[in-house]
This record gives sequence, C-alpha cells and structure tokens, in this order.
Amino acid sequence: MIIFKTISWRNFLSTGQHPTTVQLDKNPTSLIVGQNGAGKSTILDALTFSLYGKSFRKINKGQLVNSVNEKNCFVEIEFDVNSVEWKVERGIKPNIFKIYRNGEELNQNSSAIDQQKWLEQNVLKMNYKSFTQIVILGSSTFVPFMQLPVASRREVVEDLLDIKIFSSMNDIVKMRMRDIKDQVKTLELKKESLKDKVEMQKGFIKKIESQTKTDIDKKKQLIDTYQKNIQDRYKVSFDVENRMADLKKEMDKFADASKRLREFGGIKGKMSQRISTIVKDHKFFTENTVCPTCDQDIEEIFRVNRIKDSQNKAEELRKGYEELLQAIKDEEARESKFTDLSTEVSNSLNEINTNNTEITGFQKQISRLESEIQTIVEQIENQSVEHSKLSELNESLQETFDNLAEKKDKISYYDFIYNLLKDGGVKAKIINKYLPLINQQVNRYLQMMDFYINFKLDEEFNETIETPIHEDFTYSSFSEGEKMRVDLSLLFTWREIARLKNSVNTNLLIMDEVFDSSLDGFGTEEFLKIIRFVVKDANVFVISHKTGLEDRFDEVLKFEKIKGFSRLLS
Repeated sequence: MIIFKTISWRNFLSTGQHPTTVQLDKNPTSLIVGQNGAGKSTILDALTFSLYGKSFRKINKGQLVNSVNEKNCFVEIEFDVNSVEWKVERGIKPNIFKIYRNGEELNQNSSAIDQQKWLEQNVLKMNYKSFTQIVILGSSTFVPFMQLPVASRREVVEDLLDIKIFSSMNDIVKMRMRDIKDQVKTLELKKESLKDKVEMQKGFIKKIESQTKTDIDKKKQLIDTYQKNIQDRYKVSFDVENRMADLKKEMDKFADASKRLREFGGIKGKMSQRISTIVKDHKFFTENTVCPTCDQDIEEIFRVNRIKDSQNKAEELRKGYEELLQAIKDEEARESKFTDLSTEVSNSLNEINTNNTEITGFQKQISRLESEIQTIVEQIENQSVEHSKLSELNESLQETFDNLAEKKDKISYYDFIYNLLKDGGVKAKIINKYLPLINQQVNRYLQMMDFYINFKLDEEFNETIETPIHEDFTYSSFSEGEKMRVDLSLLFTWREIARLKNSVNTNLLIMDEVFDSSLDGFGTEEFLKIIRFVVKDANVFVISHKTGLEDRFDEVLKFEKIKGFSRLLS
C-alpha cells in the first residue's frame, strides 16, 4: 500500500517563493476551500507533476513555473511503500528529477524517461491514467472512466487487477515471434541462396570437366582485341594533345582581348562624359546672351568663340569616338575568337578524358580475363577441391532446412502462448471472475447515494444500465448529477478492488469541486457519509468553494491570494 505523507511546492503556478506544505496522512477528511483563483486546486497539479512529471490539468510544463518569479519551480512529495520511505523531487528552471529511497538518492545515470518508467513500474505500480481514476476525481480536465475509450478502460482495469503482466508477457511473446519470423525470413533467403549455389557449383564442376583449351584461346583473343583498342585510344589522345598545343599557342594571341576591352570601356566612358560637357557648354552659349547668374551681357565675340571652340572639340571627339568604337569591335572579335578556341580546347580535354576512361575499362577487362584464365587453369588441376565445396554447400543447406523446421515449431509454440495471453485469453477469464464483484460494488455505492439503477459492465467494459423506467439506458442518457453518482461509484469501486488485490492501494483520495457542480443536497449528504464511514484507510481531501461544509470535516485548509501569490493560511 502507498501511504502518501507530505507534499510541498514553491514557485509552482500561482504559489511564490514561500513554500506550501500539506500533510496528506494527518486527518481522515480534509476540506480545501478558497475563492476562485486562490490556488486550492494547485495540489492536484503538484501531486501529478511530482509523481509523473506532468500536470493534472491541461497546462504546459513551461507554464507551471510561477509567472512572476519565473524560476526555481520545485515540488517534493514523500510517501511510504511497504515500510520503505520514498521521496521524489522535481523542478523546472533548473530541471530537477531525483528519487530517494530511505533517505539515499538513487543512481542518476539513466535517462529521465527510464527513471520515470522505473518509478511507475517498480514503486508506484500504476501509470498516470490509473492514478487519476483511483486517487483523483477532478472537475475540469479529469476524464471519468465511462468517458474513456475502450482501450483506456481496459488499461485501467488491468492495472487495478494487476494483470498487466500478461500484456507485458504478450509483448515479449510478440517481440520473440517477430524475431523468430525475421530469422525464418533470413533462413528462407539463405536456403534459396544455398540452393542456387549448389546448382551453380554443380554446373561449375560440369563446366570444369568439359573445359577445353578453346575457352582460354577465346579469352586470349579478347585480350589482344582490348590491347589493340588501348593502343588506338592512346594514338587518338596523342593527336588530340598535339592539336591542343597548337590551339593554346593560338589562344595566346588573343589572351589580352578581355583586358583591352575593359580598358577601352573605361576610355569610352570618359569620352562620353567629355562629349556631354562640350554639348552642355555649346548649348549654353548658343541659347544665352546674358549670364543667368549675374544678369550681365555676354560679349558676343567671346560667346561666338566659345561656340566655335565647342564645335571644334566636338568634331575631334567624334572622330576619336568612332575610332574607339572600331577598336572595341575589333577586340570583341578577338575575344570571341579566344572563347571559341577555349571551347575547342575544353572539347579536346573531354575527348582525352573519354579515351582515358575507355582505356581504364579495357585494362579492367584484360585483368578480369587474365584472372579467369588463371582460375580455369587452377580449377582444371584441382577438381577435387570443387567437389569438396559442393559437399560443404549441401551440408549447409541441410542444416538450414533443420533450423527452419525448428524455428517454425517455435512459431507454433509462441502462437499458442500469444493466443492464450490475448485480451480474450487468460486476462478475459480473470476479468470475468472480478466483473460480478465490480458490478456489485458499483451498484452498492449507487444505492448508498439513493440512485437505484442496475449498472453492469461486460468483459469489453461496455455498460448496460437498467432503470425502473427504462430497460435500455446508457451513461450518456443521464443528467450531470446522475453521471457524477456513477463516476463516484466507479471511483470508490476501483479503490475497493485495488485494496482487495493490494495492487495499487493508497491512502489518498482527492476530489475537486464534487459538491459545486452536479451533486444536489441529498446526494451531498450521502456522499459525506460514504467518505466518512465507508471508504476505509483513506485520507480524503475535498476541494470546494461551497460554504457551510466546514463542520463536516476533520480539518479545513484555506487558500488565499496575498499580493498576487497563493498562500495556505495556517
């Protein structure tokens, strides 16, 4: 049994640096009260975060850190399992995950995921889903058992009945079957490969026995042909290299064309600028007889001389510009010639590379043929060796047949075990054994809350509900208050089953706002009787903002928000 003792948190959600500590095993019943937003439901998120590394409500991990202090988020929980003391510490900014057993910290070499898996499987003996079905009943993000999909319902019940071992065993069987089937596939491929090798070896031996000098002569003729092809390619490459040398000499004549074009381009730009200045000057003295800046008359002789001077300079520049354009045209032709020669050199290089590739290919063919000739000579001299290889291949083939038969027998054996461990096998028989007790307990708690229906779960965990008014009814047909009674009855039933099985039995039961939403006054009275007199060996915490219940509980924990931070008032 898990005895939860204390939980403490700071800088968690709306709680600040001042830590909040709640003793979980102090009183049989405790009421947690406070205004909306005071932080009374924070205990739910602190509890699931400390044990499972995630919140109970749908809150991202990063949002669990207090938004004011923004660091040093820390949660610590202490509990006993079969007289062994455990403590789990978790933190964000910085990240912390530590597990202590009897005061000593456990080895931290494994990953956080592996540590969490070990904690759930070996200490808590329940996963998050089962924990929220038997320890916590929430009002917002909690998903009641009846609203879970069938697969999740089965997972919870298997956890409670401690029969998940069969699922784990089945996973192991499936993994082993998969491994053996992979081995069978490998052996099948090996078998086919060996059969092919045996046939090839038989044909090879037959070929050796009938091998004649003609085959060797044919291979030698091919070698001669390849050698002639190599010589031809060398000759072509030699001619191309000579041609490339001539082309490169020709290219040297035009190598400076690009440089000269750049120089002419610069001269052209300067001449264009000069022409623009002369045109501007000519235009000014042609169109103006008075200075537009100082309003003085421009002497006519001076103006005529300037116009004539501009015309003379323009004529000189025009002739020079035309000569420059012709020079640019000539250099462009030389540059084009250089480009053509470069292309031809590149093509020649490609031709040489192609020849070299072909020569390499011919040389490889010659090496292969020489190796084949050598092999034929050796095999003709050593036929007994090839017969020994054939015997070895036949033995290996027979061994593969034997291994295949053994593996297929194992597959049949594992297939039988797999069917036995499936949901419809051993687990179904165990579940069917407990179903009458489960249904009996659910209806017992329903009657305690004055809800007289006949509720049944079948082996697939689908419900059948009969009422005095309706024979065919479903969970979704009920009102919210009636659904709450069913959810509470299932919660109490799961705790009872867990206590009987001693699988995931715990002292802690927390219910969030069960009084505030769907239970009417009469249902509240019956519920209070159940948690006080029927639920055994439990420390029950009820979260509510409903007033008038304080005297019905052994302890009242009040949360308030002080200066923006949630505080538990002492």
